[in-house]
Amino acid sequence: MTKGMEIVSKAWENREGPAVLATTDTEKRPNAIYVNEIWFDTREGFMVADNYFSKTRANIKNGSSGAILFITKDGKSFQVKGRLAYHTDGPLFDTMRSRHNPKHPGVAAVALHVEEAFCGAEKLG
Repeated sequence: MTKGMEIVSKAWENREGPAVLATTDTEKRPNAIYVNEIWFDTREGFMVADNYFSKTRANIKNGSSGAILFITKDGKSFQVKGRLAYHTDGPLFDTMRSRHNPKHPGVAAVALHVEEAFCGAEKLG
């Protein structure tokens, strides 16, 4: 794990509230949603449960990259950016289904494979 991802991992353990997942449509218009069912894995990056996605799902299926934004309990903001993958079966889907709240549909697991990480405006190496 890179130094930057170590910092993100520790910050994630200290996060507060929901995270924000941002994508873009085919015309490069942004779409941002709050996500609560989100997990961080040092090997896979971030995984989000698709419970009620609509525009977000379409954007991902059309090849959008993504960004996740979260804040820590001490008020520091972190953002990660990378490619998105949509899983309706397989190991990542099974992991999401084992962790998500069964009152939600858990349609798919979305993995954000981190390519860049920031704390505020500072790029983490």
